[in-house]
Parts: sequence; structure tokens; C-alpha cells
Amino acid sequence: MFKMLLDDRLIPVWVSQSFPIIRIVLFCLVVVCAIILIVTTLLQHSDSEGGDVITGQQESYYSKNKGGSKDAKLKLITIIVSIIAVVCVVLYLILRLIYPALPM
Repeated sequence: MFKMLLDDRLIPVWVSQSFPIIRIVLFCLVVVCAIILIVTTLLQHSDSEGGDVITGQQESYYSKNKGGSKDAKLKLITIIVSIIAVVCVVLYLILRLIYPALPM
């Protein structure tokens, strides 16, 4: 009976026209979130004693103390963007499971 509900003939027109667009938007959001995650991770300073992630330079006392607020903002951005990415992936998979017959 469930298969009959998902048959192509029973899918409303607005669903068959809008869900491929929604899937493309979700996919693009995941790609943008991934790029932002990579950039914010590389810009953060490492917590261990040692060099910077990108340049490998040793930190001085001044550079250790001036970046506290910047690192906190980058960590917050990283958390928010990762949550957005996970939600988009879950929505994408749910749409794919509900309507597998729709064109991609």
C-alpha cells in the first residue's frame, strides 16, 4: 500500500516540480558549508604549544593573547555551520527516501 502512495501518478504536480529544486538548493548549501568549515578550521589557532596551522610559525606572548576573541568567533562559526550542514544532509536524505522516483 505504501508503494502505491509513492507511485508517480499520485505525486502532486507541485511536489514533482519543487522537490528537485529543493534538492539542488540543499546540495549547494552543503557544499558552501563544507568550504566554510575548511576555511574556519584553517584560520583557527591550535590549542597545543607549537606553530600556526597554515604558516607553522611559533607564537609569541602577544600573539597568544590577542587572538582569543577571534578564535572564539571562529569556533562559534564552525559549530553553527556544521549544524546547518548536518540538517541539510538529513533533509536531503529524507527527501530522497520519500520520493525516490523524482528526477534528480
